Amino acid sequence: MSISLSEHFTYKKLLRFVFPSIVMMIFTSIYSVVDGLFVSNFVGKTALAAINLIMPFIMGISALGFMMGTGGSAIVAKTLGEKKPEKANSYFSLLVYTTAIGGLILSSLGMIFTPTIARLLGAEGELLANCTVYGRISFISMTAFMLQNVFQSFFVTAGKPKLGLYVIISAGITNMVLDFLFITVFHWGIAGAATATVCGEFIGGLFPIFYFSRNNSSLLKLGKTKFYGKVLLRTCLNGSSELMTNVSSSIVSSLYNLQLMKYAGENGVAAYGAVMYVNFIFVSIFLGYSIGSAPLVSYQYGAGGHSELKNLFQKSLRLIAIWGVSLATIAQILTPYVTKLFVGYDSTLSAMTQTGFRICCLVYLINGFNIFGSSFFTALNNGPLSALISFLRTLIFQIASVLVLPLLWGIMGIWWSVNVAELLTICVTVTLLFLQRKRYHYS
Repeated sequence: MSISLSEHFTYKKLLRFVFPSIVMMIFTSIYSVVDGLFVSNFVGKTALAAINLIMPFIMGISALGFMMGTGGSAIVAKTLGEKKPEKANSYFSLLVYTTAIGGLILSSLGMIFTPTIARLLGAEGELLANCTVYGRISFISMTAFMLQNVFQSFFVTAGKPKLGLYVIISAGITNMVLDFLFITVFHWGIAGAATATVCGEFIGGLFPIFYFSRNNSSLLKLGKTKFYGKVLLRTCLNGSSELMTNVSSSIVSSLYNLQLMKYAGENGVAAYGAVMYVNFIFVSIFLGYSIGSAPLVSYQYGAGGHSELKNLFQKSLRLIAIWGVSLATIAQILTPYVTKLFVGYDSTLSAMTQTGFRICCLVYLINGFNIFGSSFFTALNNGPLSALISFLRTLIFQIASVLVLPLLWGIMGIWWSVNVAELLTICVTVTLLFLQRKRYHYS
């Protein structure tokens, strides 16, 4: 039985509604992790380090898709809440077409500049060659990947979160099966990993176009549109936090890699990569919940449903608190097993990875609130405040931490950097939520 955006949400109904988005994000993370597992165990730690070195650049380029999806879905959901379906579809179409055009341009530039970026990050020799191969192949499907990120948000807004989940599962299974085939059977090495990812992303990005282009049972349909300059500007402003999060994360990840190359060499980059792969899975729960609940917040904001907005806000904070404690505990228990799975073939690398993960996983106690806080303001169509949280969280505080703390504690300072950055951010998040409570009537 489908759940309408306009309904009153109990815990059970809220969890049912956001569950597909959470699973979708977890599954997206898992098939990224499978890439890392196959590369690390069957190609080697140099190839794993190469992926981790060039991946921030790839993800930074892809940030357009996250911005258009989250920023645009908030506007479209609000328009649906105002009972203007034709205008909502026109906005939706404009945002999808804009993403496709922007993706083609950015992916072309990415292919050209991949070797240059890899050299700037310290790659040379075999590491540089691997970075170039993986990066250039990955950019073949960059436009499809951007569209996949856009549709992840719009499937929820369209009232079809389960369909979005099925698309991601199909893309993920394709990627994982081809990882096995290309790497372990055909022995294509790092090129096989990149090719498998490309095939999965084409499924994730192109199938939704066929679905929304035809008559369907969702709230949205691709069709004719016109240029809405103000809508594009509002989308960019509204989704600026997600853009900032992805671009900043790319910059900061590159900085982490540079610092790790300085303090621990190639092993440090490989260890950080293993920690981040597992981190993707845990954080995806918070990201999935934020994506899944955002259209509900936007709809109630557009419809003036203050009591339901308050209900959603309070239930969200309680759920995030419970998940944060649970995830931090589970991560501590699983640390030795996860480490062995990724880098068990190298005792020195394994010890370094285990230490890093035990420290980094403490962040789950607080980062869920920061992720939700930023997404919550995006859903309320307040891009500047959402961007402020993301800007401080993913750029300013992390850069300061990763530059200063290693001077005091060496590589241990690098591992503690993300915790310190999130702790500083939550002070800002709580302050903004408190100051804006009367304006938006969520508390």
